[in-house]
Amino acid sequence: MTDTSLVRRKLAELRRGTFASPDYLARFGTPRTPEDLANGHRRVGLLAPDQPASAAFTFTVSGKVREVNLPIDITVAGPETNFAMGCAGLGIVQIPFYRVRSELANGTLVEILSEFPPLPIPVHVLYPQARPLSPRLRVFIEWLEEQYRTRDRAAMQSGSPPDHTVSVPLISMPKPLRPI
Repeated sequence: MTDTSLVRRKLAELRRGTFASPDYLARFGTPRTPEDLANGHRRVGLLAPDQPASAAFTFTVSGKVREVNLPIDITVAGPETNFAMGCAGLGIVQIPFYRVRSELANGTLVEILSEFPPLPIPVHVLYPQARPLSPRLRVFIEWLEEQYRTRDRAAMQSGSPPDHTVSVPLISMPKPLRPI
């Protein structure tokens, strides 16, 4: 973040995994280690708005982050398209767990290399620092923090990855404080 007029407050981290379709794995094999990816595997390239090229995959190996650059057959500019290309068998993808829950359950995607997780994606809220935080914004940020904490606690108890999908139901949000 380069805009110094904004305050960045971390809310959570989205845990990610590495996934491929059963069709892809039938054609290329199932890698057991990041080194196995060098044996002809492909990835779907994902361009981020702030990056000049598709970022390499990351894996945590023996507590250290390791980058692996695989050949790319298709590059996309959005996370939903990245997800769809992975489901279509066009390459391996690294995606947050919350996005692939139903595809893992129905067999459209398979998690691979789970012993070598990619780095999580931090989730931040940004707001202007020039003036005091409005009570309405403060209550909303606190509500978001509680949503992520609740999901993390539930995930820890169940042993599954947290579901960090946050719907903003305006009806159930706490009433903002009114200035006097």
